[in-house]
Amino acid sequence: MQLFCNCVKIILGDIMDTPFANLSESQKHKLFKLLGSHIFNFNKNQEILQTIKGEDVVCILLNGRANIVNIDYNGEESLIEELFKNSVFGSSISIIANTDCQIRALENTSVLVIDYNNLINLSYTCYNYYNNFIINLLNIIYLKLKEQNERIKILTQKTIRDKLLEYFKAEYTKTRSKNIYLQTSLKELADYFSINRSAMFRELRYLKDEQFIKIDGRRITLLYTPEV
Repeated sequence: MQLFCNCVKIILGDIMDTPFANLSESQKHKLFKLLGSHIFNFNKNQEILQTIKGEDVVCILLNGRANIVNIDYNGEESLIEELFKNSVFGSSISIIANTDCQIRALENTSVLVIDYNNLINLSYTCYNYYNNFIINLLNIIYLKLKEQNERIKILTQKTIRDKLLEYFKAEYTKTRSKNIYLQTSLKELADYFSINRSAMFRELRYLKDEQFIKIDGRRITLLYTPEV
């Protein structure tokens, strides 16, 4: 019953975006032991867990940063997904099954790996810390699906300007703030939205000259109010 009540928080909007919310360090260690999880460390530019593409696992990026990229037959890379601290990914919830995909560490990175069968063991529901963890994962997967839907909406826009304006609108909707702080570089943003980098930089310059936006490093300030 408690697990069901917590799940309702997703619908009501009380959503945690970290898998270990409401868990103490002691409870985290108990959880890792209970689930038989393993922590792997990777160096910058090292490929992360080549074998997980064929295994039924859930992974959590504990520290560092990584990208899931697709490499086509010409060797060109397309950014599929950005992974930061507390990002959740795996064979069932990320596009990594394709042999052309790689998960690459952008800096020294630690990854927690959990076998899916251990994760859904109902005999563990007697532990509150396990129940909290499952609720957190459901919340994160919900947010992940929402983000993917936003990306699809951006990608379906016909022009680069429309893609950028749709992205600004999506970010503004989340916080109602006109200050957008990029977690990645503009170069990586272009890759994420499959936009030619030079063309995107040119369009951003036009938007800046037309006083739609200001750009200061990774901060973009909207000089207009998007319609939401």
